Amino acid sequence: MLDVVCFGDSITARKEGYPSPILTHKLTSKLKNYRFINAGISGNTTAQAMERFEKDVLAKKPDIVTILFGANDSSLHKFVELDTFKQNIKEFTKRIGPEKTILITPAPVDEALQPNRSNERLKQYAQAVKEVAAETGSHTIDFFSVLYSKPNYKELLIGEKNDGLHFGKAGYEILSDLIVQKLEEMNESNQSPGFLRRLFRKLFN
Repeated sequence: MLDVVCFGDSITARKEGYPSPILTHKLTSKLKNYRFINAGISGNTTAQAMERFEKDVLAKKPDIVTILFGANDSSLHKFVELDTFKQNIKEFTKRIGPEKTILITPAPVDEALQPNRSNERLKQYAQAVKEVAAETGSHTIDFFSVLYSKPNYKELLIGEKNDGLHFGKAGYEILSDLIVQKLEEMNESNQSPGFLRRLFRKLFN
């Protein structure tokens, strides 16, 4: 049983009618050999999340961590500078270990319902996440591009609040499938002869 901590803001934390957060609920139903721990706090920026990082993530001694921030960092009312956001994401990744980290780009919004957020700015924060993944060698899921490329993406953003930000079951179905796919890819890679040779050298050299 592998422990996966899902670290993020309200997108990670929301229940959307479920008795527990919908993201980890869906992941648990799709992957039985993993234990998913929800570490999402509504309204968090990466700066606020840094204050609870030790307790909510590292103290759990996870095998894998998903990191999904940006919706608040990029907003006008909670704004965290792009360079600071990128540095915070990089710090999380380095302390967890890039090989154990899955960085997820923030989702787009329905701008008609979200005056404090824009997709142009969210795209910049998504790009920063991808840059950290490339620079550190961590795993990444480009959720922004997957969702934004769909002609009906605004419909997928409709959730209980219908505020253009907090999406519902359809959006979480896509996000959880992407995480499942990434975890399966990582598992296959870990079983490869190349990985086992590297592990052997690390243990015995």
